[in-house]
Amino acid sequence: MKGKCSIFVITAVLMFTVAVTAFAAPGRGGSGGWGLGSPYQRMYNPATVETVSGEVISVDRITPMKRMGAGIHIQLKTDRETVSVHLGPAWYIERQDARIEKGNTIEVKGSRVTFSGKPAIIAAEVKKGDALLKLRDEGGIPVWSGWRR
Repeated sequence: MKGKCSIFVITAVLMFTVAVTAFAAPGRGGSGGWGLGSPYQRMYNPATVETVSGEVISVDRITPMKRMGAGIHIQLKTDRETVSVHLGPAWYIERQDARIEKGNTIEVKGSRVTFSGKPAIIAAEVKKGDALLKLRDEGGIPVWSGWRR
């Protein structure tokens, strides 16, 4: 009886350790590096928020930083420039009703940053016609941080 109890305890401890390790690993479970307090999240600066509009010339999946999950990124051609716009994690963006596609005319409100040495915008809102895709609040907190709670 003692042998079976010991095996049960050891198995339970191992399962608990594996579960904790899996959920704590960057890029696994949770927000995949896109959440509150992550290095990527800290790039968003409410002081540099601006609104731009133009035509979507590409929609791509990218991994912005090491150990992050995939994200959705667009190239937006405005009157002045073509700028990279980071929308958010693919697992969140792909589950939204509002679809952003090549050729769409949209308006983006977000924080202008320098990413990999080039100008980019981390989006807070995207308007497409009457549809509004809300991605962050005024302080830059991602809406997916509390998703499904």
